Amino acid sequence: MTLTRKSFLTYLGLGAAATALSSKGMAAAAGRGFGPAGSSGRALEETRKGVKSMKIKDIEIYAFDIKLVSPFVISIGQMDSATDVLIRIITDAGIVGVGEACPFPPITGETQETNIAAARTLREMFVGKDPLAIEAFLRGAGPIVHTNPSIVAAFDMALFDILGKTAGLPVYRLLGGGDRTRFATDITVSLETPEAMAAEAKAFADRGYRTIKVKVGQGVDLDVARIKGIREAVGDAVALRIDANQGWTVPQAKEALGRLAAFRVEFCEQPGAAWDIAGMREVRSESPIAIMADEALFGAPDAIKLIRADACDYFNIKLMKAGGIFNSVKIAHIADAANLKCMVGCMLESRLALTAAAHVVASQANIWFADLDGNSEHVEDPIVGGVRLERDELVLPDGPGLGCDVDPAYLKKLRKI
Repeated sequence: MTLTRKSFLTYLGLGAAATALSSKGMAAAAGRGFGPAGSSGRALEETRKGVKSMKIKDIEIYAFDIKLVSPFVISIGQMDSATDVLIRIITDAGIVGVGEACPFPPITGETQETNIAAARTLREMFVGKDPLAIEAFLRGAGPIVHTNPSIVAAFDMALFDILGKTAGLPVYRLLGGGDRTRFATDITVSLETPEAMAAEAKAFADRGYRTIKVKVGQGVDLDVARIKGIREAVGDAVALRIDANQGWTVPQAKEALGRLAAFRVEFCEQPGAAWDIAGMREVRSESPIAIMADEALFGAPDAIKLIRADACDYFNIKLMKAGGIFNSVKIAHIADAANLKCMVGCMLESRLALTAAAHVVASQANIWFADLDGNSEHVEDPIVGGVRLERDELVLPDGPGLGCDVDPAYLKKLRKI
């Protein structure tokens, strides 16, 4: 039996790598066991050896700035642009993985500068290491997961991208999913006057969004006026969710949620301070509206604390808080064991990181909600491939890995670290 280089890779589920690798990369790959052998059995063994010996050759770091149409305002801060970091992990087999960090200082305490500094450290630590050993990478990243979770998320998703390309499978399939490749997302109205917020919500509803998330947390009367105006503007057919971003005290949260129940609010994210788990439990015990933990939930240990305290009804998992795909799935598994449903949310990511988040949604049955609209206010979209929006539904790509990349022309414009 004679196999061409491309057909052999396809046979092993590595067809995407065969397409992506240059002739030079293919020659190098052949030297590492990716090329044809005398029999299919020997070829399979040689390929396994090649995968086992694959190493990270280089890690590229870029400042990844994207302007916003207008400032994004929440109760604890404002962002005027997405100041992200792009990571490209290059293997000696010619397979390249991409990832994105989206630091959001009011929530994670990171900045682009701290992410870049952490990325340099991670580059020094992991060049020459096995790109498929993702759990080992996260253990090696150590405290960086806690101090700069967004940059760890970027590395994590780039490694999953490599894993998917190596296997010839989309990431959501590697994570066990496959029966849900399309799902609805909400879209967010940031803080403004009640009149401006109602007008924006109406525009979203007219575009076909069936669920709108509304920022609150600046005072009970003002927040009630906002939700009342939005409900009147969009009618009864549109679902409303609210997010206080820690903006209320416990007494304010109790009053606000009691008054807002009349407007049929689906749930409220993070009504009070992230550190006040007892206060969240108290609010939940009296609230007619379900409570979702957001800023109180970064990693798996936080999930366990919240469950033990009986402090919330739902979890909002974000790759930028958790440190990537691996840890996000871990949180979802913990929630599932406690019979809690989850949402996967976002910061101000481009479609690169949003695609990674969408793979997580598609992989776990207990992730009921999606809030993946981070690029809705971006001035430009520098991503090719990836998740696409159809009305208010996100449709996953079916290519291997994440299924997306940065436009090469756009990449040339970025500041390389």
